[in-house]
Amino acid sequence: MSPAPRGHNVSLERRAWGIRRHALLMGEVQGQGYIAQALDIADVLAVAYFHAMRYRPDDPEWEGRDRFLLSNGHYAIALYAALIEAGIVPEEELESYGADESRLPMSGMASYTPGMEMSGGSLGLGLAIAVGRCLGLKHKGSDARVYTLFSDGELDEGSVWEAIMAAAHHRLDNLIAIVDVNNQQADGPSTAVLGFEPLPEKLAAFGWFVRRVDGNDLAAVRDAFDAAAAQAGSGRPAMIVADTLMGKGVPFLEAREKNHFIRVEPHEWRLALDALDERKPA
Repeated sequence: MSPAPRGHNVSLERRAWGIRRHALLMGEVQGQGYIAQALDIADVLAVAYFHAMRYRPDDPEWEGRDRFLLSNGHYAIALYAALIEAGIVPEEELESYGADESRLPMSGMASYTPGMEMSGGSLGLGLAIAVGRCLGLKHKGSDARVYTLFSDGELDEGSVWEAIMAAAHHRLDNLIAIVDVNNQQADGPSTAVLGFEPLPEKLAAFGWFVRRVDGNDLAAVRDAFDAAAAQAGSGRPAMIVADTLMGKGVPFLEAREKNHFIRVEPHEWRLALDALDERKPA
């Protein structure tokens, strides 16, 4: 299968910066949203779309594509930013974010957005859906992979652990899951709401290959994706545990104590964009 255009002349650092900038511009349209999550997960999305995955920007439903499932539908602004950076969604559409008739609703909807593989909203479903997709692809003899992103708050859900068991039982080595451990959810710190550590040891005990990394270290994230992909043929699904910083790339957002859903004052959007632009990679 032919891979997606990678844009080898564009660094992963520049791609991650572009994803963050698209997300900030969309957030400015609504004046609020899950911006801090988009900033924290931009490095993971840059590696996924510009290093790891196979897809065709002009044919989002290409049968040979790798699938990216967004379980945490409130991160839709982050995925839209990646889809814009990848050329799957036109950049000019970011101005329609959250508007009536937009293809970019505030929560991810597969029926609306090119490249959106599942509808999000209720948490805890993405990993189970990914297990089903992996089983279907294996049944068809496809070597496409399924990538799925979910949040640490979703570890509260029993369905996630059922999916973890099922993936190992069915030896789904075509599954690469990423859990965003930013330790924030609506009710407080994720580890205080329901403790899940030591997470890598628990996942390994379930039969998964696990790599824990600083999710904002692009080189470490790239290496983790490569190690996960190398599990093909091993019979083990792979999990990347990505420890991230909410608001990454915009210092005054990084410093906020509560970042789960934020409202940014009108003048602060320009401050955020200026702060990001000051760190624009070459």
